[in-house]
Amino acid sequence: MTQEFTHLDAAGHAHMVDVTAKGVTEREARAEAYIDMDASTLAQILGGSHHKGDVFATARIAGIQAAKKTADLIPLCHPLMLTKVEVTLEPQPAHNRVRVASLCKLAGKTGVEMEALTAVSVAALTIYDMCKALQKDMVISRIRLLEKRGGKSGNFHADTAEESSRS
Repeated sequence: MTQEFTHLDAAGHAHMVDVTAKGVTEREARAEAYIDMDASTLAQILGGSHHKGDVFATARIAGIQAAKKTADLIPLCHPLMLTKVEVTLEPQPAHNRVRVASLCKLAGKTGVEMEALTAVSVAALTIYDMCKALQKDMVISRIRLLEKRGGKSGNFHADTAEESSRS
């Protein structure tokens, strides 16, 4: 079975996919990103001594807001009525990094993968923005979809996909 790019028409031009005839189903997606930093930068965030305030609270709100604005940022995404957006920030001091994770849910005609990915990206960028005066060489990496449920294409889980690609 060959996969096709859904955002290209027969002539190869970009277009927004028509979801009019699709049924409404429950859908959810999870994504993650990492931001690596110096131990001293992470310590200031965790110790609450950062001069800009609560870095994690600001990043969480930014991630939620970004998920809701995904269609404004990515031209061919449909505006969605999200029913849940959750952004979590997990400090990992042993690795001098923060893991950013998101969960987006809705009942709709199209998936929420881009919203979940946008949420973790903007949350990580917000951490960078708030901490760049302390450290400019932080690295945001491993932005990826972890899981998607619902819709015509079925379910996806990154660990399962990685295992099947190694076989």
